[in-house]
Amino acid sequence: MKALAAVGLLLLVAGPAAASDLPVTRSVLPNGLTVVVREDPGVGVVAASLQVRAGSLFETEATAGITHFVQRALLRGTEKHSARALAEAAEDLGGSLDASGEVESAEVRVAGIARQWAPLLALLAEMVLEPTFPAAEIERERALLLGQLQTRADNPFPRAFDTALRDVYGPHPYAWPSLGRRESVAQLTREALVAHYRAIYRPDRMVLAVSGNVPRAGVLAAAERLFRRLPAPGGAPALAARRGLDAWRRRVVERDAKQAQVLVGFLAPPVAHADYAPVRVLATVLGGGMSSRLFTELRDRRGLAYSVGVLATARTGPALFAPYLGTAPPNAEAALAGMLAEVDRLRTQPVEERELSRAKAYLLGNLAMDRRTSARLAWYLAFYELVGAGWDWPQRFVRAVEAVTADDVARVAQRYLVRPTVVVLRPPREAER
Repeated sequence: MKALAAVGLLLLVAGPAAASDLPVTRSVLPNGLTVVVREDPGVGVVAASLQVRAGSLFETEATAGITHFVQRALLRGTEKHSARALAEAAEDLGGSLDASGEVESAEVRVAGIARQWAPLLALLAEMVLEPTFPAAEIERERALLLGQLQTRADNPFPRAFDTALRDVYGPHPYAWPSLGRRESVAQLTREALVAHYRAIYRPDRMVLAVSGNVPRAGVLAAAERLFRRLPAPGGAPALAARRGLDAWRRRVVERDAKQAQVLVGFLAPPVAHADYAPVRVLATVLGGGMSSRLFTELRDRRGLAYSVGVLATARTGPALFAPYLGTAPPNAEAALAGMLAEVDRLRTQPVEERELSRAKAYLLGNLAMDRRTSARLAWYLAFYELVGAGWDWPQRFVRAVEAVTADDVARVAQRYLVRPTVVVLRPPREAER
């Protein structure tokens, strides 16, 4: 689980029936801001997720990490509160606040006691509308970010994953993590952060989602009052992303480590594609849970892996499908050969109905568990509405998964599991002796 968190994986989840049965309303304010409200009278909490269409997808090599840097700077002080006072204000309301930039979006989020929904929304709006970007605080945040980037580089699994991203995507912005690059983060100025903030916080590129025990009409009225100072923008939106490369590569990275990390990357369809659900089922057959093929064959039967799985990212452009494993360095080549053999078996042999049913149940069960809280529900409502899939995309995804057949799995395996990019991170060979 820590490894998955480290790479910022966007897990696509769909909620339980109770979550989808509760009323959800979508409104667009006069200035273009979209507001989605999910009323849940059965909980005593409220969560709000304000997301803007920005992130590493819209960055360049020189600005990689700027969106996440801006989001963290929003926590560093406003016209009314210092960084510490912001945190204390949220805690006084029985809640918390946070902000981050990801690949396809950037988020400011608050959560707390339901009866405090109005002051919590006001605090969120203050962070978004009145940041001061204090110079000293920016330098403190920069030091933290550079430390996180160094930790990522020192950790074998994220390092192997980042190497695979670069090799799979080439010059496409998907090639670097949302934290950015050490070189770019070190060079970003306060002026650049302020300019980027002003460019991305446009109401037509923002979605506010609120989930919890709240009054819909009251939330809409509060949102219009709080955010009406954001004028309807003119001009073109942010730059479109560049296309990536799909070329076969193999790379061995030597790094001091007790384990070897093996990743095999393929390009996969985006979330809006009809093949997305079958590919997610395919990923679960291969690496989802203790009954998956990688687990039973490479870990249990042959003892070639400590950990196995498949990373499947959610992207509006080409996604990443990446089987991975951790193993003892002397076993790296055998483990890689075994993984490629399992991939080939998916391409050449049909999946049995029992295996298919298990994979679908495992996938939907795990997806449902991730939407148990108001905070996660608010995130899903905001994110999928923001990227154009619609706030109800998770419910539609559930239906798509349920309809997947063995023939669908075979078809997508043959279509997408080709031209692999292989990354093996291992200690220097002399260290094995």
